[in-house]
Amino acid sequence: MFIYLSKKIAIPNSIRLKCVSWNKNQGFIACGGDEGLLKVLKLETQTDDAKLKGLAAPSNLSMNQTLEGHSGAVQVVTWNEQYQKLTTSDQNGLIIVWMLYKGSWYEEMINNRNKSVVRSMSWNADGEKICIVYEDGAVIVGSVDGNRIWGKELKGIQLAHVAWSPDSKILLFGMANGEIHIYDNQGNFIMKMTLHCLMNVTGLLSIAGIHWYAGTEGYVEPDCPCLAICYDNGRCQVMRYENDDSEWVIIDTGMNVASVQWNHCGSVLAVAGSLRNMGSDKDVNVLNFYTPFGEHLRTLKVPGKQMTAVSWEGGGLRIALAVDSFIYFANIRPDYKWGYCSNTVVYAYTRPDRMEYSVVFWDTKNNEKFVKYVKSLLSVTTCGDFCILATKADHSHPQTVGGRGVLYNTLKINNKYSDLYVLVLCNSIGTPLDSKYIDIDPLFVTMTKTHVIAASREALYTWQYRVAKKLTALEINQVAKTRKEGRERVYHIDDSPTGTTDGTLDFAKAFTVSGRESGTLHRYSLPNVSLLQKYSLSSRAYQLSLNCNSSRLAIIDMMGVLTFFDMEARGSPGDAEGASLAGDPSKFERKDVWDMQWANDNPDLFAMMEKTRMYVFRNLDPEEPIQTSGFICNFEDLEIKSVLLDEIMKEPERPNKDFLMNFEIRSLRDSRTLIEKVGIEDASQFIEDNPPPRLWRLLAEAALQTLELKTAEQAFVRCRDYQGIEFVKRLGKLQSEAMKQAEVAAYFGRFEEAEKMYLDMDRRDLAISLRIKLGDWFRVLQLLRTGSGDSDDALQEQAYNAIGDYFADRQKWLNAVQYYLQGRNQERLAECYYMLEDYEGLERLANSLPENHKLLPDIGQMFVTVGMCEQAVSAYLRCSQPKAAVETCVHLNQWNKAVELAKNHNMKEIGPLLSKYATHLLEKNKTLEAVELYRKAHHFLEAAKLMFKIADEEAKKRTRPLRVKKLYVLAALLVENYHEQVKSSQHSKAKGKKSEATSALAGLLEEDAAASDGCTVDKAWRGAEAYHFLLLAQRQLYDGTPEAGMSTALHLRDYEDIIPPVEIYSLLAVCASASRAFGTCSRAFIKLESLESLSAEQRQLYEDLALEIFTKHSPKDSRLLDSPDDSSEGKPPTCIVTGRRISDYQFWMCSVCKHCAREQDITSHSFCPLCHAPLA
Repeated sequence: MFIYLSKKIAIPNSIRLKCVSWNKNQGFIACGGDEGLLKVLKLETQTDDAKLKGLAAPSNLSMNQTLEGHSGAVQVVTWNEQYQKLTTSDQNGLIIVWMLYKGSWYEEMINNRNKSVVRSMSWNADGEKICIVYEDGAVIVGSVDGNRIWGKELKGIQLAHVAWSPDSKILLFGMANGEIHIYDNQGNFIMKMTLHCLMNVTGLLSIAGIHWYAGTEGYVEPDCPCLAICYDNGRCQVMRYENDDSEWVIIDTGMNVASVQWNHCGSVLAVAGSLRNMGSDKDVNVLNFYTPFGEHLRTLKVPGKQMTAVSWEGGGLRIALAVDSFIYFANIRPDYKWGYCSNTVVYAYTRPDRMEYSVVFWDTKNNEKFVKYVKSLLSVTTCGDFCILATKADHSHPQTVGGRGVLYNTLKINNKYSDLYVLVLCNSIGTPLDSKYIDIDPLFVTMTKTHVIAASREALYTWQYRVAKKLTALEINQVAKTRKEGRERVYHIDDSPTGTTDGTLDFAKAFTVSGRESGTLHRYSLPNVSLLQKYSLSSRAYQLSLNCNSSRLAIIDMMGVLTFFDMEARGSPGDAEGASLAGDPSKFERKDVWDMQWANDNPDLFAMMEKTRMYVFRNLDPEEPIQTSGFICNFEDLEIKSVLLDEIMKEPERPNKDFLMNFEIRSLRDSRTLIEKVGIEDASQFIEDNPPPRLWRLLAEAALQTLELKTAEQAFVRCRDYQGIEFVKRLGKLQSEAMKQAEVAAYFGRFEEAEKMYLDMDRRDLAISLRIKLGDWFRVLQLLRTGSGDSDDALQEQAYNAIGDYFADRQKWLNAVQYYLQGRNQERLAECYYMLEDYEGLERLANSLPENHKLLPDIGQMFVTVGMCEQAVSAYLRCSQPKAAVETCVHLNQWNKAVELAKNHNMKEIGPLLSKYATHLLEKNKTLEAVELYRKAHHFLEAAKLMFKIADEEAKKRTRPLRVKKLYVLAALLVENYHEQVKSSQHSKAKGKKSEATSALAGLLEEDAAASDGCTVDKAWRGAEAYHFLLLAQRQLYDGTPEAGMSTALHLRDYEDIIPPVEIYSLLAVCASASRAFGTCSRAFIKLESLESLSAEQRQLYEDLALEIFTKHSPKDSRLLDSPDDSSEGKPPTCIVTGRRISDYQFWMCSVCKHCAREQDITSHSFCPLCHAPLA
């Protein structure tokens, strides 16, 4: 950044100022001082010249109002910008709130506590509350309408400052002794702030200022420090929040600080005060600027005796300083992150709603903009058609560029961790082309058309990048995978790095130069980057710039002084004196320079910005200045392109072409005037004496306007414009003067005029050809509709497709579809439907295509990527690719469809493929996925076996019985599906030729042949039955019917192979004991004591319990039990509702699991209690 004093306003009667505050939104400036002085001023731009914008436009006072009401010295002024109110207080404790009414300020409210003086006032971020602190420790928080919210007396404390947090939840109170206390917004004490900046500091000190940036314009970095606390001894502490104990920043300004304030976006901290002048007893007023991370940016010396206050303008382009009885204004030239490449202005800004930088690529030719969001952006560098974005690597999300993921964010060097940085190469619309991760901090970055060089404090990094030409965005990623990597190298500036700081760097095609903080200049050769020479400068360089032939170096130092340094001898080869001048600085010197740029085509021509004036120099001789505040984009062909970044940043989302300025230098203006006034023939002699190619081109253009083709050809020859020469020759072959005029109009870009001429000559074909060359297909379509011809249909289709491409390139797929339909471009139409996710349209397109059309496989693949199996299969089958259809089904897990397709097309590889995939799933312990795979492929028996295995494993884990039962039920249902599959296959084979009995017998035989594990098929429901009766018995026991529970538990004796016997007989013993059937209980204990699976301790416990029970009760059943007869061969079925034997001749049977229940018991159920199938 650069700063210079621009204006001074004197206060009448030489009244000393105490405070100043600039309203950020409305632009009012309030200043207070001795003798009750209170003024409100306003500076406004007043100019009739539309080209004069920003700081270059003259500003005058549009308001100069003195506010009467204070009698003592006004010490505090603060704005409520949301509600347009001004709050002031004086040394007598009087507080006045002022309001704006019909363009003037009037008293709205007055308050005087009459006890103490107000030391500080602060409105919160939304302007709803104000906090007022008095010297005696009183605190008042009030609302914007004048009501008191709360008040508090802090006993024994002298207050000096107050500040709100951005979220209005915290209040900071600065004490007269330098302490800072943290309170909540209700006045409750939280803690004292830790002040690291006062470590090892002794003596009396006071707080000079506290400013907490509210984040209204976003932050320059995530977690950026925004709370600044400065003391009068020059020590400053910058923190992220009030109790930040990890990443605080300490600044020692070395000055007596009077005031401190952030700029509008929290990127620059201004610290105002005084500094003891070396060799003098007087202090010098200085204004220092720092980044939020403590880096010193600039120092401004201000005349006067004592500076008391500082305040920023709303846009951060000006700053007001209260010095003695004057207000000084200084203009700021910010360090914008910006660049210019290929007619594109690239600039970055912050927004409050995003943590990233918004990087805008504004195509000034087509007035289109592309926005990219970049975290922790460090700089923007441009050259030719490309741009380099330097960023800090994101620690939370490793980035992936060109298909290569970065799995680390720090490097360990010399046992220390170093941050990674990223250099991203982009084209002029912001598409990333390549990137490099580096471990040096890219403080300075520059580039040519082949190299990028980044410099840290002690090293240079070079990257010879390579970019594929003329590729679309979709192709770039594919090319990036096969592209050869550009060469990268890192060089230390010293053989043994000393840690001195680079100032800046620049380089041309032949060599690079780098400036150092010590004033040393290094010169390196390219591309080998070997040190050629060292030079010594008298000052620290801020900006370096080489001219187009690398013969002269321009140096702008930290004080804004522009000097030159000759890299080569400027004399003739035989001139010894001239040869000795190599390396000697020129006598040229200009002050207050903040930007300069060499001409791209003339080593002796450059433009520079000095305050708000642009100067053009030829051979160090200046032309008359141009009033502007723009940043120089490009200097070529005697024309300077400049951009008003200050105006753009006011509304960065809507850049305007009015903010792009073009200036012609004097020789070009003079030649143009000469041609207009004296004619081409006389002007050619003047141009002969001033040989820049641009002047010859100007002469050629003027000759073309008058159709003096011979002069035009000679001029084009002199400026080496081959295309111009060809154009003149083509003109000479034309017979019609009107045709020549039309061609000339088209040459100069007057396309509307040229088209009208062609149409007047009834040459619609030439008008259409012109528009095709321009790519204006919308106009081509209009012209085609006005007439008819044999080739119009083909041209119309071409126009429709070109317009479709126009919309598709801008991702306006819906518009593109309309034109591709009319242009019958099926390939692009499919792409648009896919991008729109209009799969119905894509399906209609696929069905409309003829068989074996080349687009069908691509459409099939599109359906595959979104999981639409049926449509993909249809597309593949219509182009005779059944194998691709089967692979699609396999990929989308539609195995039943895959099996069906394989059988229909006699494909034998589906079985092994199925087995292979199932094995793969099982190896990854994805058994349930394997079950689902087999089930969808109708391999029910394999699925059932896996499900039985899962159920057995869950049973061994002692999982909840209900879950185990459900798993067994699922396995049994799969077996039932297998039975149904076998039956249906036998029926289909029989086709009525065999009897039903024969078909059933064949089905049973097939089952026996297929089932290697007969137990799985024959006794599929045993596991489900076992756990069903286990759950039923427990439910009956807890429902108070232990007799029914015991009856059910007796059935469990048949399932000792499924349920552990210890659980069966323990449950039986409990149920029998509860139902007073001690005989059955005794038999259960006998069985338990005989189990070999029990340990000796467990067996002893059972014996002790049996002894305790049967010493009290005789081991006899109290009554005859309805116990199942194990010896009977024809067992009656068991009711799955009650667990009892069914003796009735009629009973209900489930159609799925074939289990029975008494009809009177099943009526209260809607589902089968065992398999949960709905009742018929």
